[in-house]
Amino acid sequence: LVGSLLVGLSLGKSIAFGLNLPFYAVHHLEGHLVSPFLETGLNSVPERFVGLVVSGGHSNLFAVEDGAVRTLGEARDDAMGEVFDKVGKRLGLAYPQGPLVDALAERGDAKAHPFAIPSCGDSLDVSFSGLKSQALGEIEKLERREGSWHPEDGDPPPSILNLLAGFRAAAVGQVLDRVTRLHAREAIPLLAVSGGAAANRLLRRELEIWCAANDVPLRLVSLGFSGDNAAMIAFAAQLRHLGRLHGGADDLFLAEAESRIPSLTP
Repeated sequence: LVGSLLVGLSLGKSIAFGLNLPFYAVHHLEGHLVSPFLETGLNSVPERFVGLVVSGGHSNLFAVEDGAVRTLGEARDDAMGEVFDKVGKRLGLAYPQGPLVDALAERGDAKAHPFAIPSCGDSLDVSFSGLKSQALGEIEKLERREGSWHPEDGDPPPSILNLLAGFRAAAVGQVLDRVTRLHAREAIPLLAVSGGAAANRLLRRELEIWCAANDVPLRLVSLGFSGDNAAMIAFAAQLRHLGRLHGGADDLFLAEAESRIPSLTP
C-alpha cells in the first residue's frame, strides 16, 4: 500500500538528509532476493546464483551475476501465495489463509484429489489463476455433494483435506517444473529461495530433495525472514553500498514511493 511506503520512505529520506548519509531506494524484491543470506552475512552472498521469490504478490525467478539482476520468469497472473489465500478465503479460513491451507494440506492425500500443472509452453513463467479456478470449482462440487464445511464446525472432512493437498502439490509442482527446466538449460550454481510462500512446508521439502538429487546448493530463507521485513531491505542496501548489488546511491529528492513495480531491472 502506497501510504505505508510513503511513511517509511519519508523517514528514510529524513534520516539520510539529517545525517548526510547515502540513500538507497531499495526495490521490495531486492530485499527478498538476498534475504536467504541475511543471517550468514554479507560475505556469504555469492557472485552468481538463481533466486526464486514466491510470495503473495510475486512468483519470480532471477539470475544474479556480478551484482546484476535479470528476470528469468514471473507470474503471468496470480502469484503463488495469492492463490493459497484465495482458496483459503473461499473455505472461510482466517487471514492469513495461506499458512492455514498449508497446514491442512499436510493432513490430506494429494493423490486422492490430483490437479493439473500448467506448462506455459517453453517459458519459465508461472500461471496460478487456472489452478485457483479449478480448486474453487472443486470446492463447489464438494459442497453440493457433501454440504458446506465451516471452520467453526471443527476439523474439515477428509475430502477437503485431500483437495487442499492436491491443490498444494500442483502449485509446488509447477515451481519445481520451472526450476527443472532452467537447470536443464544451464546449470544452476546455487538456488536461493525466499518470500512469504517460501515458508510452505511441501515446497521446502521438495526443493531440498530436488537440490540434493541435482547437486545444486540450496539456501532457504529462514522462516523468521520469509515475510516482509525491514532487515532484508537494510541488507540489500548494504550490498548496494558495497557495490555487490546493482545500482548506486539514489537521489533522495527524486526517489518516490511506487506500490506497483513490475520486476527488477539491471
